[in-house]
Amino acid sequence: MVSLLCCGPKMAACGLVLSAWGVVMLVLLGIFFNVHSAVLIEDVPFTEEDFKGGPERIYRLYEQVSYNCFIAAGLYALLGGFSLFQSRLNKRKEYMVR
Repeated sequence: MVSLLCCGPKMAACGLVLSAWGVVMLVLLGIFFNVHSAVLIEDVPFTEEDFKGGPERIYRLYEQVSYNCFIAAGLYALLGGFSLFQSRLNKRKEYMVR
C-alpha cells in the first residue's frame, strides 16, 4: 500500500508554525501595501519615470506588490494545509497496530 506520509511529526509541526506566521505577516503586509503606506515606499520597485506621471503609477506599483503579498500568503496557506495533513497522518500512524 502506498503511503502519503513524507514528513515526520516535528517537520510537520514546524511547517504549521512557519505557515501560520507567514500567512499572518503577508496578509498584513498586503493590506498595508494596498492602503499605500508611506513607510513601505522603499519596498516598491519604482524608477525615476514613475514619479513623472503623477501618483497613479506609484499607486499601481503599490497594488502590484500588495497582490504579490496576497499570492504568497495563499502559498503559505497551502503549505500549512499540507503540513496539517502530514501531522494528521503521523497521528494516525501512532495508533496503527503493525
